[in-house]
Amino acid sequence: MIDRITKRAILPRRAALALLGGGGASVAGSARASDYPTRPVRIIVPYTPGGFTDLSTRLVAEPLSRALRQPVVVENRPGANSILGAGVAASSPPDGHTLVMVLPAHAANATLQAGKMPFDPITSFTPVSLVATSPLVLAGGRSLPASTLQEFIEHAKGRPDAITYGSSGIGSTAHLAMELLKMRTGIRMVHAPYRGTQPALQDLMAGNIGAMFDVNSALAPQFEAGTIRALGIASSERAAFAPNIPTIQEQGIPDFAVSTWSMLLAPAGTPPAIVERISSEVTRIVREPAMTARLREIGLLAEGRNPAQTSELLRSEVTRWAEVIRTANVTVE
Repeated sequence: MIDRITKRAILPRRAALALLGGGGASVAGSARASDYPTRPVRIIVPYTPGGFTDLSTRLVAEPLSRALRQPVVVENRPGANSILGAGVAASSPPDGHTLVMVLPAHAANATLQAGKMPFDPITSFTPVSLVATSPLVLAGGRSLPASTLQEFIEHAKGRPDAITYGSSGIGSTAHLAMELLKMRTGIRMVHAPYRGTQPALQDLMAGNIGAMFDVNSALAPQFEAGTIRALGIASSERAAFAPNIPTIQEQGIPDFAVSTWSMLLAPAGTPPAIVERISSEVTRIVREPAMTARLREIGLLAEGRNPAQTSELLRSEVTRWAEVIRTANVTVE
């Protein structure tokens, strides 16, 4: 979970915090998996209530509380594109009583915010489990003369920089997915970042922007109302919750798959036995038929991966989005 070099770097800092009154370091060091948990467990959500991350966390929290026989409290700590909440988790005692649920923005921040954060998105955490994923859907406004992905691409190619696309913010999965689409197709568009999905969606419906990526659960009501069009879903196969939306791959762009995800992390140095215990419980919870069906109803795909698999995904996502960020010259300034 964490190599010896990293562990040596972290333990002195935690000991120093204890000497300054932070406490918890000796407790963390002596924590035993057989005793875990000894008090309520908190899962920090570094976003406001009601979003994808918050929802997937709360769905897991109640059954996890029953499994651990301790309250599991969801604590929303939004700010700085997830950096604030993740920072609180990174500096918490590594004893399994503080966890954090992150989105792909956490992986993007490794490049976008390199050297500007009080923690490292990879080495400051121990991956626990991938909880759920949701492939992004490309939506086009009714003002554009395009009802398919190819029509959209052809229209955009004939009008370089004339179409504005929206996203839920700089460095969001929705933003980087469109930059990836631009790279793969050669189209040129102008980015308009918003403070969340809803204001971007309102402008798409009003015709102020031409397109945007987001999760199907946010877009589906407007697809049904006919105010926007579904141009394609960024998954390897059609989604069970949206079988009528063709994939971007089947429309001529191979290997184009982009999902947002919710991933549970623990502070670096959390005992492996505790990490494995939480991971196995989360995997069991999300793969129960009733929970899988519930997640599908709201446009989420149940995952449940072990710590090694989760770590591999996190590292691959950091590498993937770093390439897009650098190639597209994405900055937060």
